[in-house]
Amino acid sequence: MKIVFALGGSIVHPNNIDEEYVAKFAKFANELAKKHKLGIVIGGGKLARRKIEEARKKGANQSECDYLGIDASRYNASVVSQAMGILSHIPESLKDARKIMDKGVVIMGGTEPGHSTDAVAVLLAEYANADIVFKLTDVAGIYDKDPQRFKDATMFKELSIEQLEKMVVGLSQEAGKYELVDIIAVEILKRSKIKMIALDGHDLDNIGRAIEGKSFVGTVIR
Repeated sequence: MKIVFALGGSIVHPNNIDEEYVAKFAKFANELAKKHKLGIVIGGGKLARRKIEEARKKGANQSECDYLGIDASRYNASVVSQAMGILSHIPESLKDARKIMDKGVVIMGGTEPGHSTDAVAVLLAEYANADIVFKLTDVAGIYDKDPQRFKDATMFKELSIEQLEKMVVGLSQEAGKYELVDIIAVEILKRSKIKMIALDGHDLDNIGRAIEGKSFVGTVIR
């Protein structure tokens, strides 16, 4: 099976690199790679947000800020790559990424301004003919409202792509402020008809169950 992970930067780099988590994820991914071909696309996390905030204060435009986020995501990708013992360069295009993924495992960050690493993950999944995308965040799935702010937030077990589209239309598309999933990722999911599952990236056992087709906690989007 071909699997693409959209690994949230908030997990890898919440304030600083979470070395304990990175080590656990690297071990988990290396085990998966014995049976599956993997694409791992990593976000910029707090590192990206700090750099973007500083740049905005100096008058940077949106594309300049996006490039800072891309650089941060590639740095995070290099950390995970080293933890997995993969010493090849971090690809900067989908073409290069697909060539590497066709042989086994590719780890990358952002590519171009104007969209999030979630969009990169979905584009890679489409381009590489992947079977599924896992969106790994710091919450258990997708909710009707922010579960970190509202105790009564309800998680969706399933969500149609049309429902997701209605949820993200109108959300901020500014650099460093992509909320939930950006609209480009949603549109690519819609046209490619690739299934996405959103779940807690910290719970590696739960992710494993989802991959194996067993019962898991998360939100299925299709």
